[in-house]
Amino acid sequence: MKKLIIITGASSGIGREFAKQLYSKLPADEMWLLARRKEKLDALAKELHSQAKNTSGEKKGMSVRSVEIDIGGKKGAAHFKELLAQEASKNDISIAMLVNNAGFGTYGPFENTDTEREMDMIDLNCTALTGICGYALPFMAKGSQIINVSSLAAFMPLGNFAVYAATKSYVLSFTQALAAEVSDKGIKVCALCPGSVSTEFANVASNGARKEVLHGLSAPKVVAHCLKKSAKGKHSAIMSAKWAVTAFLSRFFGRYFIARLTYKFAKRPANPMKNR
Repeated sequence: MKKLIIITGASSGIGREFAKQLYSKLPADEMWLLARRKEKLDALAKELHSQAKNTSGEKKGMSVRSVEIDIGGKKGAAHFKELLAQEASKNDISIAMLVNNAGFGTYGPFENTDTEREMDMIDLNCTALTGICGYALPFMAKGSQIINVSSLAAFMPLGNFAVYAATKSYVLSFTQALAAEVSDKGIKVCALCPGSVSTEFANVASNGARKEVLHGLSAPKVVAHCLKKSAKGKHSAIMSAKWAVTAFLSRFFGRYFIARLTYKFAKRPANPMKNR
């Protein structure tokens, strides 16, 4: 049986960190790194192999496969299904770990953002993630894990992040329900719900208007915390005490109030992309 670790959105940020930590911590035969930027995937694969060399210079550890793919929407999920089918035709496979990290966000008032890009966000953050989970589950068994990357934004509607927060609410709700459904099979499903993390998120969300996430926690710490929670069978992972308090308190404030408050005071650099 060939055991696989599969990570989407593996070229940078949280996805890249999952690859680095899982490569050394979780036994498997092969790791699949999925993303659009092949050169970054290849560089990561080379780095992982380099770290795995023993003193004699011989490589050890699992093999790494870089897969250049646009995973968004039904087409992306269908492509993922084809990858699994091709591998299953050659080997008996079992997915030990699936990390759904591929996703992006935008910020700014909804009417000022690019509507097509907002719909692309739904396709990637929700549709693709759902399809990938569905196509992966037949290859999972007791002990397998799924980690879906959600966000602290999942717990409340956010002005200036209207669609992004809605997609992450979907991810959290879906993940918790799926965790309940497959728990009897011994499959663990966990939603990672981070606040600000030092990744490329701000640059992508603002289309270059803002390069960094201010006061973000480090990706290595966030990922390490998530892996511990997932291994214990927890259905969500919120690392920071501040994040946990924010998620808890969100239950006691009106949803419209939170959306209005964040719209008024959570200002960000203007998103230069307009409706086409």
